[in-house]
Formats: sequence, structure tokens, C-alpha cells
Amino acid sequence: MGVFSYDYETTSPVAPARLFKAFTVEAPKVWPTAAPNAVKSIEVEANPSSGSIVKINFVEGFPFQYMKHQIGGHDENNFSYSYSLIEGGPLGDKLEKISYENKFEATAGGGSICKSSMKFYTVGDNVITEDEIKARIKGSETVYKPIEAYLLANPEACN
Repeated sequence: MGVFSYDYETTSPVAPARLFKAFTVEAPKVWPTAAPNAVKSIEVEANPSSGSIVKINFVEGFPFQYMKHQIGGHDENNFSYSYSLIEGGPLGDKLEKISYENKFEATAGGGSICKSSMKFYTVGDNVITEDEIKARIKGSETVYKPIEAYLLANPEACN
């Protein structure tokens, strides 16, 4: 097994606290509403806390049917969270899991910067290229961008 690390940053006009809530504690409610062309539903085992499994079900016609995350932890004071993609989705037969550490930081204009550190754990001697990583990031934007647009259009959401 190999481990490949990749760091990524993106900006958003949405405040860190709202993005944090939309991507963690309020995800089961927000994602299917904000991204109905991608997310059918989210199932959470018990409370969304460390060790819990979250299953994201996608709509018909999406490139994959579902994916499962195992929550690493949430830090509401620092707007950071971690999880590992452990089943389904873009893992295929090349990746065992992908671990993520995300943090939303405030910008001067009231928006935020999302800093993400990813670790790709490959199966056997497989290698993941930077182009493959960038393609996975681009794919995740089919959910991220609609959630961001939903928060901008609904200022009362995730407050």
C-alpha cells in the first residue's frame, strides 16, 4: 500500500461557521436540498460523531451509487473536521480509502478559505497521479458548489 498526500485550497463567499454546519451536522438536511441533481439522501449511524459511519446515496445516473465516510472528528470552535472515505464512490479497485482534514478559515470580506489535506491510500502497488487527484476534486464540486449556492440564496440556513 502506498500513501499519497495532496493539499488543496478554495475560497468561498460564505462564512466559515455556515460552511462548517452545512458540511457536518446539518449535511443530512442540506445536501439533498441543495444538490438534488447529485445527492438523494444521507444516512447517519447514531450521532454524527467520531467513529460514526455516514452513507451518502446519489441519484440515478450519477457516476456511482453511494459512498461511505467514517467521521474522524469535528471541532466546532475551529470550523474543522476530518473523515475517511472508506467505501464506494471514487475508490474503485485502486484505492483503499481517502482521508480528509478540512478547515474553514475566515477571510477579510466575510467569506472563507477551505483548506483540505488529503491522503490517498492505494491498494497494492497502485499509484495515483496528480491528474487523477484533480479529477476527483473537480467531481466533488458537483456537490460543493450547489451547497455554496444554496447557502448564499438562503441566508437563514445553517446559522
